Amino acid sequence: MFWNPRRMGTPIEQKPLYLEVADRLRERIYSQALRPGDWIDEKVVCEELGISRTPLREALKVLHSESLVELVPRRGCYVKTLDGDGLQELFPVMASLEGLCARLAVQHCTPQQLRELERMHAQLEKAAASGNVNSYFDENHVFHRAVQELSGNRWLQRITSDLRGVLQLARHRQLTLPGRLQQSLAEHREIMEAFRRQDPIAAQQAMERHLCQQQEALQNPKPNPAR
Repeated sequence: MFWNPRRMGTPIEQKPLYLEVADRLRERIYSQALRPGDWIDEKVVCEELGISRTPLREALKVLHSESLVELVPRRGCYVKTLDGDGLQELFPVMASLEGLCARLAVQHCTPQQLRELERMHAQLEKAAASGNVNSYFDENHVFHRAVQELSGNRWLQRITSDLRGVLQLARHRQLTLPGRLQQSLAEHREIMEAFRRQDPIAAQQAMERHLCQQQEALQNPKPNPAR
């Protein structure tokens, strides 16, 4: 589990090359240097990174497992595209699942685990204060995964993690919309307050609202403020 203090003494191992390549490509997808529907030119990527096709293809398998890319036989690899109807169907499901995770997590959360969640939330506050969307997204992923683990329900964790992968691009994109980063932080503050009060129903409702607001931001984006 994420709060295990024994992991603090575990040596840091060097990543295999294909994982480093996956990190590079993931960063390009999140920054929209590679956009939904874009074809990934393996030859060009290999030349840019100075690698062979083998680690690149292993990296693409990793990104495929995360639902970031689609591997099409005899056609190559494309950045995953999720249309409006798909988002409209998936977000309410994800809201229900993550809401249930939050409710169970509050019921199981120990004081030590709450302190760890507080630490994670502090990282969210720091990222939001600097306006760093990528850092906020990464810390947000860690926080939500921790809440899922705290639920104590293996099947719920598995289903939620699978759907989280499908929605990753959309959840990153909504954070880049005007005002959304601070709004997301305010929603996280409500979730944390429910954990502090040990109120499982409030945590469930706050988490569900958080996911629904993500969907709302994508479907009805606010215009950029006049300069």
